[in-house]
Amino acid sequence: MESKSKNSELQLFLILSSIFIASLISCNLIFQKFFTIEIWLPFIGSYSFEQSVGLLPYPITFLVTDIISEIYGQKRANQVVTSGLIASIFMLLIVTIANAVQATVWSPVNNEIFNSVFGLSAAAVGASMLAYLFAQFVDVRLFQTINKW
Repeated sequence: MESKSKNSELQLFLILSSIFIASLISCNLIFQKFFTIEIWLPFIGSYSFEQSVGLLPYPITFLVTDIISEIYGQKRANQVVTSGLIASIFMLLIVTIANAVQATVWSPVNNEIFNSVFGLSAAAVGASMLAYLFAQFVDVRLFQTINKW
């Protein structure tokens, strides 16, 4: 029976880790599209601002690391955060290589379109990853500290 419990525990960890990494990667792939958010604020009224669609999956990364931290501990949550960083770097490498390869004449997506959609600048993704690492490691530590109280 214990073996079945261990398998279920591992399966949940893998599912949560996959959701985390997929959310993180999608943030970095879709960040170039923007939309307008309109909110109502007391004393100010209606306020609208533009935001990247990359923010949509980003909160999921925090929710998932908090769940992993609660169930498996800080060390495992930090391992998932590090895995997300490695996956993001790998994704950036693949996109960079794909951008460098010339499209065929008949390709439905030519070089210019591909570059405008996926031409991620290393500086933008690098800055995003630094902010991500800092925020995730702080979140995991804060969650553990609050949990101990």
